[in-house]
Parts: sequence; structure tokens; C-alpha cells
Amino acid sequence: MTANKEYQTKTNSVQSANDEARIIRKLSMVSIVGNAVLSIFKIIAGVIGHSGAMISDAIHSFSDVFTTVIAYFGVRISKKVADKSHPYGHERLECVASLVLGLMLMVTGLGVGAAGVKNILAGSYDTLAIPGVIALVAAFVSILSKEAMYQYTRYYAKRINSSAFMADAWHHRSDAFSSVGSLIGIGGAMLGFPVMDSVASVVICVFILKVSYDILKDAISKMLDTSCDEGFEAELRKFIEDQPGVVCVDVLHTRMFGNKVYIDLEIKVDGDVLLRESHAVAEQVHDSVEAMYPDIKHIMIHVNPTE
Repeated sequence: MTANKEYQTKTNSVQSANDEARIIRKLSMVSIVGNAVLSIFKIIAGVIGHSGAMISDAIHSFSDVFTTVIAYFGVRISKKVADKSHPYGHERLECVASLVLGLMLMVTGLGVGAAGVKNILAGSYDTLAIPGVIALVAAFVSILSKEAMYQYTRYYAKRINSSAFMADAWHHRSDAFSSVGSLIGIGGAMLGFPVMDSVASVVICVFILKVSYDILKDAISKMLDTSCDEGFEAELRKFIEDQPGVVCVDVLHTRMFGNKVYIDLEIKVDGDVLLRESHAVAEQVHDSVEAMYPDIKHIMIHVNPTE
């Protein structure tokens, strides 16, 4: 019976790994192809339509191609099994990928903003070109496309619990926001306010920098062994204390290691039971916790006897 259970567990683990690999490949391909096609379309629309905001928007979309490549390799490497050199696994490499994504997004945002500020400070707004209809159409197409890519990537990032692909999803959402800015700026310029196209570039910059900050904050937090939130710890403590043989939880420490959780736990059991029985209680708690909470990769348990 035990052998069958171990075989089934191993089979399920392999199947889960295969599903994750398939999702990672699909997400990466959709993002890379979608962003490449959209970027080319927006660059053409920006040049033909004389819109600096649309060209800035196109640069933002093109940066998504590189960030998706980084996310893909970061997630693939993070899924490698533990080895002699990395006995705790490779999960933190996904945080490194998120850091790179956040920094690239920040650089992109600053570049977009700088171009807009330069045009605004230069004055002579009457000399600025009025964007054409094609630029306005491109903004509409970009908003719809990027919002769809955000929803799609976010859905699968949550399924495989990937912070790097979640960062990539927010990159798509920031691109949708920037396209809204482009739409407003291009529309304003077409209505007789040419400076609005440059103002839109600055607004786009602010959206991009906000998303970049959120991504960097999340990645750094996970790399610093930050504890889980109080709500999760309270729920986990109750779950453990409800296990057979557990008198109470003496110590519960949690820490994030990449996108996985590690637990240091001290439980109190009846001091009159045999060592073998107290060990069985600890083993039951270990297996139950890891089965109930898939994000918990390992739990180290110390047993204390009652007085």
C-alpha cells in the first residue's frame, strides 16, 4: 500500500511538472509573438501618424518581448530540482528574473518620460505634428490586445504560482494603461492641442514606473526571507493544532524563499507517550501541512513534551 502511494505521488509530481512546463512555453510564445506583432504595428502607426506618444508606446510593447524571454528562462531555471550545490532548490532565481524585469521596466519608463518632458519644455507647440487617425486606431487596438494578454498571463501565472510571469502580466497591464494615455494624448492633439501628445508620454512614464516599483518591491521582499502575513500564520497554526496528538503550537516561524514557503515549527505533545509515537505525530503534521498548502515546500518540526 505504501509503495503504491509513493508511486502515485511521484506520478502526480511528474504530471504537475509537465503541465507547468507546457504552460510556461505557451505563455512565453503568446507573449513574444503578440508583443512583436503589436510593436511593429504601433511603430508603423506612430511614424505614419506622426505620434510621439504612439512611438513611445511601441517601445514599451517591444520591451515586453525581452522581459518575457527573461521571465521564461527565470521560471524554467527556478523549477529545476534541488542539487548538491543548491540543496534548497532554485526558486530565488525567479525573484532575480523579476528584479531584472522591474529594472528594465523602470528604464523604459524613464526613457519614455524624458522624451515627453523634452518636448513640453521646448515650447513652440504649434510646430508639433498633429497625429493621424491611424495612431488613434493603433491606441484602441493596443488597449484591447494588452488587456487580453494581461488577463491571460495573470490566469496562468496564478495557476503555476509564478511571480516572474505575474510581473510579466502586470507589464502587459502597464502597457494597456500607457495605451490609454496615448489615446487621450493623440485625441487631444487631433482636437487642436498638439502638446497633449507629449503630455501623454509623461503620463505613460508614471504608470510604467508605478508598476516597476511594485514588481521590484515584491521581488526584494521574497529574497529577504520575509515572513508570511499574520492571517496565513493564524490559519496555519489552527490547522496544526487541530491535528491528532498535537497539544499546542509553541513556536511557528515562516519565511518566503522565492515563491515557496519554509516553516520552522515547535509543537507540544503528551510527554508520557513513547518516542516512536511522538515522532509519528510530527510526521503526520508534516505530511498534512505540505498536502494542505502546496506553496509550503518544507516544514522542520521539533517536538516538545508537556510538563
